[in-house]
Amino acid sequence: MNRTGRYAPSPTGDLHLGNLRTALLAWLLARSQGAPFLMRIEDLDRDRSRDEYERRQLDDLRALGLDWDEAPLRQSERIADYEDAIEQLRGRGLVYECFCTRREIREAASAPHGDLPEGAYPGTCLRLTAAERAEREASGRPAALRVRAAGSRVGFSDRIYGARQGLVDDFVLRRNDSTHGYNLAVVVDDASQAIGEVVRGRDLLSSSPRQIWLAGALGLPAIESWAHVPLVVGGDGERLAKRHGAVTLRQRREAGEDPRETLANMAASVRLCEPGERPSPAELLDRFDPTAVPTGDGTIPEPGE
Repeated sequence: MNRTGRYAPSPTGDLHLGNLRTALLAWLLARSQGAPFLMRIEDLDRDRSRDEYERRQLDDLRALGLDWDEAPLRQSERIADYEDAIEQLRGRGLVYECFCTRREIREAASAPHGDLPEGAYPGTCLRLTAAERAEREASGRPAALRVRAAGSRVGFSDRIYGARQGLVDDFVLRRNDSTHGYNLAVVVDDASQAIGEVVRGRDLLSSSPRQIWLAGALGLPAIESWAHVPLVVGGDGERLAKRHGAVTLRQRREAGEDPRETLANMAASVRLCEPGERPSPAELLDRFDPTAVPTGDGTIPEPGE
């Protein structure tokens, strides 16, 4: 089985402890199986992506002792590949224009639509009459491109969360500002990098059916293994944010905690070591058991606690 792993940060800010712990687990899962580990820079957000953030993110990963086997792949350099994928889908009649505003999408997604998951797009623009479509085109409103998935149901097995399944809505392939959608880019890039195992936060668990379906529609190799890992949360149980204190490696250093201590605290939070230990990445690798990774979200203590 192909277990080539990857980590794919977006260079829109410093990585927080949740991002870093996910990177650690992705690295451990790949390296523990003797598999390559690759890096991908998901920099399609042109307004927020910065070279400085990319450099700092990679420096933080190196400071923790993580490595990768090839130069990072950048999504901003792969636009032609995403367009090729869209044209392939268009040739099969699987692409349509969507003129909905964000408000209209929110309102449509919040209404009940049979078996579609909460927040799914119900195919509003797919059902436009010729006159309605002409009216929207004449208004000058730019259109996004959506895939026509027809509510396909997809099941898969996750190494951490077990058997899962979900319905696939008509998700965005390219936004109305010409930015390519996350699900399209990820699927094309994972195939290009020959990724065999996807490891990421459990908040992305619900996107897996979309990506499995899309890979099949494009005739791309299926991901052989999925592993969604628990999230790091603040003391209030909410997703990690600036209000939760020292949440980046830079902030932990400023508070007097060196990267080895940060690594140990992250490892202890998923039962890879005991509190107070300071194992190296190599030592964590020797003792790593993927079946022991907990499913519940948890906190990481502040420096000095």
